Amino acid sequence: MKVMAQMSMVMNLDKCIGCHTCSVTCKQAWTNRTGVEYVWFNNVETRPGVGYPRGYEDQDRWQGGWVRNRRGRLKLRSGGRLAKLMRIFSNPNLPEIHDYYEPWTYDYDMLINAPAGAHTPVAKPKSLLTGEDMKISWSANWDDDLGGSQETMQQDPILKKMSEDVSAEFEKAFMFYLPRICEHCLNPSCVASCPSGAMYKRAEDGIVLVDQDACRGWRMCVSGCPYKKVYFNHKTGKAEKCTMCYPRIEVGLPTVCSETCVGRLRYLGLVLYDADRVAEAASVEDEHALLAAQRSIILDPHDPAVIEQARADGIPEDWLEAARRSPIWRLIQQYEVALPLHPEYRTMPMVWYIPPLSPVVDVVTGSGNDGEDARTLFAAIDKLRIPVGYLAEMFTAGDPRPVDHALRRLAAMRSYMRGINLDDERDERIATAVGMTGTEVEEMYRLLAIAKYEERYVIPAAHTERAHELEEMACSLDYEDGPGMGGAGPFGSSSGQPVPVAVENFHALKNRQTADQPSSPGRVNLLNWDGNGSPAGLFPPSMGGGK
Repeated sequence: MKVMAQMSMVMNLDKCIGCHTCSVTCKQAWTNRTGVEYVWFNNVETRPGVGYPRGYEDQDRWQGGWVRNRRGRLKLRSGGRLAKLMRIFSNPNLPEIHDYYEPWTYDYDMLINAPAGAHTPVAKPKSLLTGEDMKISWSANWDDDLGGSQETMQQDPILKKMSEDVSAEFEKAFMFYLPRICEHCLNPSCVASCPSGAMYKRAEDGIVLVDQDACRGWRMCVSGCPYKKVYFNHKTGKAEKCTMCYPRIEVGLPTVCSETCVGRLRYLGLVLYDADRVAEAASVEDEHALLAAQRSIILDPHDPAVIEQARADGIPEDWLEAARRSPIWRLIQQYEVALPLHPEYRTMPMVWYIPPLSPVVDVVTGSGNDGEDARTLFAAIDKLRIPVGYLAEMFTAGDPRPVDHALRRLAAMRSYMRGINLDDERDERIATAVGMTGTEVEEMYRLLAIAKYEERYVIPAAHTERAHELEEMACSLDYEDGPGMGGAGPFGSSSGQPVPVAVENFHALKNRQTADQPSSPGRVNLLNWDGNGSPAGLFPPSMGGGK
């Protein structure tokens, strides 16, 4: 047994309101730069829907994740070293820009400087890639206004796999929000796919990162990731991905998406796992057994044998204490209400989800019964407006039993706490029916409903004596021209390296530098100016401005 620590996250989907605050704050912190205009490290999808990029869950098309070979060993679905070498200069399994969306801005200058007229001036959308006028037809969060409609349901990869039909009638429509970040997997296929070894998993906390200096832009990591959470920066010619805000994690602060979440649905903490058994757990033959296999390698931080081995493997005492207080351990192992996203990809994801329960109360209430009564609430679990089968295809490789188990515990918590708050009665029969005690139900309620900041985020700071093990003292994505980001090219800061990595980048970046033209002569749109040179009209002629 080799004990290692993993920084993990759990999201309670029952509390997500789809406000996208997490997406916007992540965008401002990490991808508010040229080259990654289309990139969202954090996005909130509406399910059913096609996701971002479109149809990313269709691995028959994208060939992401792992599969078992006939000898029971794991291999990359996209092929081994020879297969990658044969197509290293032409990778066919990449999403195109329309699968993400073509990023745009608006011609704000037209609103400011248009002459007086009979009609209100219009700020036309302009592509951030070509500078041309464009018609907006898709974006990362476009499903919001289409959730549950046939516009997106027909293309949902999960619905295509379900055996039972899902009605699209309005009164039977369903939807819920699914926030997504990089899964920071225990068995990451993106790391195994990288030909240059630039993708790596940090030994100290399990966060998966990209070495910007080593990356050569092969984009095999984009193909290899089944969640499509690795992106290509067309400015630098390198891969980028969610870093789990590791500069914040190292000083004991939560990620930006967690810190700013309106619904307080995110939980962060350490778990201990047996690194020697990861491959074994990911290789189990039955996909329905993958959830139990992954849970089996997550170690009990209260077990004296685990603690002793963790100390021998160099894990500090305060990290062990943080693992014991971790909300992740309790939600995954003790309460068993958190589930991984698509375990069938065999990457052992470490961002888990508590499935949504809310609509079941409406179903019961609509039938004329008490929506919070335990007797009717349990009976309605299989009549959820959100089909259990849909949730099972998403979180348990199609096995409805763990989903049903989690939903019953959540329903029991709701009914048990109602008895306390309204009747001042603790009905132990409700807790017993789902294999819990009343005390455990109350503890789970506190964690899911009213937990304080320090209970939701249990993050031990990095140790000074281990600082030499951390790869960078500053994050390469924090600022322009950071470590590995390259310098200014012949067409300004948007052109990346002096020699573009691909001919299509050359033209796209050259176009971008000349794309943002003001609508009226003599004016400069500061929103689109990249800070290089002195465009005409920016400074008075006496100050040496451009002609």
